[in-house]
Amino acid sequence: MVFRIEASKPPVGNIIGVLLLCAMTGFGHAQDDLAKRVSWMQPSPAEVKVQTLRWVKTRMPDEATLKEIDARWGDETLPETGVALLEHVALTIAFVDPEVRPIVDLCSGVAPRRLSLPVEVLFDESREPFERSNLRLYFAQWLAQHALYDEALEQLDGLTHEDVVDPASLLFYQSVVHHRLLNKDDCLVSLNLLLENEQELPRRYLAVAKLMESDIKPLKKDSLDEVSRLMDDIQRRLNFGRAGTRVRDEEEDVIAKLDKMIEDLEKQRQESQQASGAANGTLQPSKPADDSQAMGGTGPGNVDQKRLTNEDAWGNLPPKERQEALQQISKDLPAHFRDVIEEYFRKLARDGGN
Repeated sequence: MVFRIEASKPPVGNIIGVLLLCAMTGFGHAQDDLAKRVSWMQPSPAEVKVQTLRWVKTRMPDEATLKEIDARWGDETLPETGVALLEHVALTIAFVDPEVRPIVDLCSGVAPRRLSLPVEVLFDESREPFERSNLRLYFAQWLAQHALYDEALEQLDGLTHEDVVDPASLLFYQSVVHHRLLNKDDCLVSLNLLLENEQELPRRYLAVAKLMESDIKPLKKDSLDEVSRLMDDIQRRLNFGRAGTRVRDEEEDVIAKLDKMIEDLEKQRQESQQASGAANGTLQPSKPADDSQAMGGTGPGNVDQKRLTNEDAWGNLPPKERQEALQQISKDLPAHFRDVIEEYFRKLARDGGN
């Protein structure tokens, strides 16, 4: 007996089902790939509302406070953007917790700038992480906007995108602060995280982030570019009346870096002269000749007498030679770097050329 198996046409419905299954499977893989590329997402207004009301209950407010909070967080009046949501959260926290109100009033423009703020409450572990983390971010924004980058970094340090209701602002201001303090590696890490999710970013965040990335990537250690930025940072600190150890260390670092640049340029000049002399048949040895060894060369043998003293310093160069040095050092660099070199010579002059 012979068994014959004949192929039959599958029903149309089965074909469509298979195609839909394949399409859904492909879509699921696409979502998984997206999730792998994006490590953070901006929470929705509804999610932020839930987090906020949960925190409010931990404070055990009275009926009047609860009624006011419910009115502030009505579904029809919820802010849409992360920045607005963060401020809404901060204002709510200040309404429920009067101890932090001076900080929120300052950042929201309600109160004038004060010399003393209860910032220690932002690190008080007896308070809920939701309160501390979001207020630290809210305060750090204000600090960064007023060029208080060291203080802003202290507030932002240790925060992650999971801790706050506006992760885009957290990553953006971490990038800004590291950029201004010349923490190149940390800045690029924050920028990479921020730019993972460009569609969630406010337009101004995206534009500034790309500018920061293109600006700091080429920055090289001990370059004139770095020196110029260090001097800007010194000036910023001095504008705040800060002339302590940090500023003095940065000033000494700037001088040391410029000394090294000038030393390297002088070494290059000498090597160039030696190479030029060798090409012209004139030897300019870099070490004394060994005993009992005849040396070549066609020079007349005359030696110029030069008196060497401790005053032979770059800071004491005559104006003409100093100008030539300036031109040589700042060659092929943007014009504003010239101010850096001039400031260097002024510093040497003030210190007596040593």
